Amino acid sequence: MSANAALAADKPAALALPEVIAQVQPKIVKIYGAGGYRGLESYQSGMLISATGHVLTVWSYVLDTEFITVVLNDGRRFDAKLLAADPRLEAAVLKFDAQDLPHFDLTKAPQADAGARVLAFSNLFGIAVGNEPASVQHGVISARSRLDARRGGFKTPYRGPIYVTDTITNNPGAAGGALTNGRGELLGMLGKELRSAQTGAWLNYSIPAAEMAKTVDEIRAGRFVQRPADDQAAKPKQALSAELLGLVLVPDVLQRTPPYLDAVRANSPAARAGLRADDLVVFVNGRLVPSCKSLHNELEFVDRIDKVQITVMRGEDLIDVTLGADEAQP
Repeated sequence: MSANAALAADKPAALALPEVIAQVQPKIVKIYGAGGYRGLESYQSGMLISATGHVLTVWSYVLDTEFITVVLNDGRRFDAKLLAADPRLEAAVLKFDAQDLPHFDLTKAPQADAGARVLAFSNLFGIAVGNEPASVQHGVISARSRLDARRGGFKTPYRGPIYVTDTITNNPGAAGGALTNGRGELLGMLGKELRSAQTGAWLNYSIPAAEMAKTVDEIRAGRFVQRPADDQAAKPKQALSAELLGLVLVPDVLQRTPPYLDAVRANSPAARAGLRADDLVVFVNGRLVPSCKSLHNELEFVDRIDKVQITVMRGEDLIDVTLGADEAQP
């Protein structure tokens, strides 16, 4: 048997289009959460990545709530929680309790080249609300490119490789959906609505599954996550605080007020590290801090004699700084 023949023998047999769609639909979910006002949709798409209820989706304001609902293809509804998110990929993993679910395996996701025929599955425009199937679009990969080649043209912190498709996936609610090949194998996750600030052109793209596999593994392994509220780990007698670092957060008026910097105290560790007002703190020592409250809580686990790594989002960029307490402060 030739090498090509052996390779062909390893590939799943080609399926008719209706069979592929029927195979993929049970792995697609609809997600409902925050939004629903001022033109902000309260829904997006996701995909099952484990038999026990792990969902991969995009990180967005829709997930900024304690009440996230995942609706399966058969109409079953589950309360889900946000395990963690990676702002660099704009990807998040949700979890709800279930068993024996059909799902994609990120470790087995193949790569595809320009010209490959693809299918895009998503809950675009929120058409599906119960057991209705997700919408399916058919197209080809126009190009494999890197988003950093377009830096300044498109607003996103992600700078890695993408699949550019001729399929119009850039629609409300489509982000987080799945891009598959003609055999129903996962190729990537549909990206957010993205428009060039320079040309006004919309970008229809998908982040390859291989780019997300490591982050998903880390989240499922318990790293890269938000500290649970009932964490019983011992806190140091003298902990770090936002004040010791020179961080002044915006007023904490909501349940999950995002931890934006309202100001940075002059001559403080934060000021010397170059942090600025309007920076958004996203990680403290690698743990997700989606709110002012969680940021304060996370600092309480750091002894004031230790350094702490802070990751902030400034515009489209993520910036890491290492800070130590300012001993001049109380």
